Amino acid sequence: MRVRRSLPALIGALAVGLGMTLASSASAEPAAVQNPCGFYETGSDAYYNHCTSDGSHIVIEIDDWGPNSEQCVGPGVTWIGSASGVDGAWYTGRTC
Repeated sequence: MRVRRSLPALIGALAVGLGMTLASSASAEPAAVQNPCGFYETGSDAYYNHCTSDGSHIVIEIDDWGPNSEQCVGPGVTWIGSASGVDGAWYTGRTC
């Protein structure tokens, strides 16, 4: 008889624990998916996300139409152009 009474409580506790775990991981993922580090594109725009906690500014090379260009970017997300005009961007190894 004790097993019948404690089984629903055990199942309920596991469900609550699992729900909290899934909710915490679901809330952490969208930010990383939306703004990954480095170059990324949306449907219409190209961005570079300099993921740093030291406040540094870096030089990135942008693969755009014609000769590649360079741009100094600070921490966080920087718009670098239209997605149709930018094929990629990368860190050059230099600060600015």
